[in-house]
Amino acid sequence: MLRAFLAIDVPGSLQPRLSRVQEELKQSGAEVRWVPVGNIHLTLKFFGQISEAQVEDIAQAAGHIAREQAPFRLQITQAGAFPSVKSPRVVWLGVGGDLAALGGFYRRLEEAFARLGFPPEDRVFTPHLTLGRVKSPRNRAELSRRLTALPPVDSDPFPVEEIILYRSNLSPQGAVYLPLRRISLEG
Repeated sequence: MLRAFLAIDVPGSLQPRLSRVQEELKQSGAEVRWVPVGNIHLTLKFFGQISEAQVEDIAQAAGHIAREQAPFRLQITQAGAFPSVKSPRVVWLGVGGDLAALGGFYRRLEEAFARLGFPPEDRVFTPHLTLGRVKSPRNRAELSRRLTALPPVDSDPFPVEEIILYRSNLSPQGAVYLPLRRISLEG
């Protein structure tokens, strides 16, 4: 069994910008488990524990949908938090750009994965890049203040030409993501 998820990677050229946002938010002194910049991605589906046989089923289903999906463009927008900026538990950067293409692609993937026995998410798809998870209430108000004061990131649009099925290995040093399959958008 292995832990797996499907994601869109962020181009390496945007990593310095992501790092600067994290550094600004770290100044709050809040207890946050920050995601290593190289691990930041847009999750399309978290599968949890799956078997090796399910890797192939998932890759085939995703590949079928991806063959019909034309590449599209996204960009990083403003910072935010779940459940809210006033009470942050997950700190993130929003995603803009061709959200209609992303949303349609996401829905078709969800339908295909539901046929494989992976239930659809019960919450609305909110595309975002997780920067960190708040571990305690310490300095949370200052983190909220800095989130509110942070100017929009407004990155240049970047192309989404593939999705990646990742294996997530958990360790005391954090998660290590290993690509299992790279699936090109070909529509």
